[in-house]
Amino acid sequence: MRKGITYICKTPFKIVQLLISRLPYFAFLRTRNESQYIIKFSDWFIQKVLNIGGNKRAYWPVHFTSTVINPRNIILGVETYPGLMGGCYIQGIGKVFIGDYTLLAANTCIISAHTDPHDARKYFPKDVRIGKYCWIGAGAIILPGVELGDFTIVGAGAVVTNSFPEGYCVIAGNPAAKIKDIEKSKCIPYKNANEYIGYIRSDKFKANVKKYINLA
Repeated sequence: MRKGITYICKTPFKIVQLLISRLPYFAFLRTRNESQYIIKFSDWFIQKVLNIGGNKRAYWPVHFTSTVINPRNIILGVETYPGLMGGCYIQGIGKVFIGDYTLLAANTCIISAHTDPHDARKYFPKDVRIGKYCWIGAGAIILPGVELGDFTIVGAGAVVTNSFPEGYCVIAGNPAAKIKDIEKSKCIPYKNANEYIGYIRSDKFKANVKKYINLA
């Protein structure tokens, strides 16, 4: 009996999902077969309509257990979704730049401002820059002013206090240090046929960039 009730309750939602996915705005539900992440209608609905988790203003999918501070200061590349995995904290007091196809695991933390040690109400912004095709492991913390080059892998639980702008390396530990170089010739800078920045097709995002992020 319970299974029957559950099926009946889910059916209208599935019908709405099927119908709404045909609208131009929801093309991301139909054209992301190559995507590293599968974005579902329920993800969008929980974030944008119900606003569970308080991340409605983010232009990319964010899990309801993650926190994003000032999403207009977070400038993302193609198919990069900080906070899509649960338990993340992404602080955009300073600017945060993350390149194309970079993966961020659950419970990662990016902080872009220091707190004044004499007055906790004051912040000192310091931009964070993460390159393309990076992989940030679960529970990693990236602190203000850090720059990571393309194809940087950050080990789980690492605390990144220093920059590694050259990229093509594995860093780990607290404080994070380079433990391995990655052979550049073997790295594949792939691209999907349908490119999206958050929920928006890449070309449309770039044509209306001021609508989503602070350029100054």
